Amino acid sequence: MTDHNEDRRVRRTKALLLQGLIELMARKDINDISVKELSDLADINRGTFYLHYSDIHDMLAQIEDELFTEFHEILDRTLNKDTGTHSHRTTLFEIFTFLERHRDMARVMMGPHGDLTFVNRLKSLVSTRLSSILSAGEKETVCPYAESFAVSGCIGVIETWLNQPSPPCPREMAQICGDMLMMGVDTPPGAPERGALQGGSLPGNKKT
Repeated sequence: MTDHNEDRRVRRTKALLLQGLIELMARKDINDISVKELSDLADINRGTFYLHYSDIHDMLAQIEDELFTEFHEILDRTLNKDTGTHSHRTTLFEIFTFLERHRDMARVMMGPHGDLTFVNRLKSLVSTRLSSILSAGEKETVCPYAESFAVSGCIGVIETWLNQPSPPCPREMAQICGDMLMMGVDTPPGAPERGALQGGSLPGNKKT
């Protein structure tokens, strides 16, 4: 019972520190946040903070590692063990479900006072997963420019979604992003966009 109570206290302390860090990162850079400031905001003793973290950067690093560990575990579950390919809509749904669960932290991490390391790790992971998603389609190869465009686009979509006051649910976002990805990379370089009319006419305009 004692161990259980201690675990609960540790979880509660870390949750308070996390909430405090999110609040502070929403308005200032991580380098400008002190242990004292965070401890005061979380209403805990500084000594308690040092039981779990060596400093603010260590706390942030541990949080990021925990997030990416969970992220990898979730995404790995979408891997088809028989074919070695991904169901891209399932993968996207899992991504947005994960981000929804950690929305506040992800928003500040990718915000103006966020952590570039987190963003770069996210880009790397998205790039790896997108390669698997796209290679699962009919095309044997994907133009590297198209893949780079897709990665940047996905990060931009995530940032926009995280900052929406009333965002679509993860299932809707999986549908939206899945459609955009498949349309965006399925047209060979130099070819007219799918659905576009010949002769430079814009979709919806009749050529006279």
